[in-house]
Amino acid sequence: MRPAVRPAMDYDPQNIFAKILRGELPCHKIYEDDRAFAFLDIMPRAPGHALVLPKAPARNLLDISPDDLAHVMKVAQKIAIAAKSVFAADGITLQQFSEAAGGQIVFHLHVHVIPRHDNVALKPPASFKEDPAVLSEQALKLAAALR
Repeated sequence: MRPAVRPAMDYDPQNIFAKILRGELPCHKIYEDDRAFAFLDIMPRAPGHALVLPKAPARNLLDISPDDLAHVMKVAQKIAIAAKSVFAADGITLQQFSEAAGGQIVFHLHVHVIPRHDNVALKPPASFKEDPAVLSEQALKLAAALR
């Protein structure tokens, strides 16, 4: 028997990612379809650090529908494959945090896709805001690879 998905009662439609999805805040978009949206993190832990979100209002892993979660992961895989090539990465780190105790800061489900290079540590979280021109260039390259 499959466990019940918790209803999205705690979802705040004013969270920053919901505002990005509605076009109220800018981002460096790399991918969009009818169920998912992806853009570059403005405080990347490595070059090409992307975020993949469902368009559905899901707080996190605990309340998203299994079908929407599966779609987000398919998109994350697609972006990981493209990012590995575009950024000549040796590997990829995927991260997803659920609830504050799990490390979640923005309460709209998102998956981090981070290109990695051998012997290069990730920058600390939220420690460095990337130059918008650099993000724009990276987004163009990654979006082109995803077409």
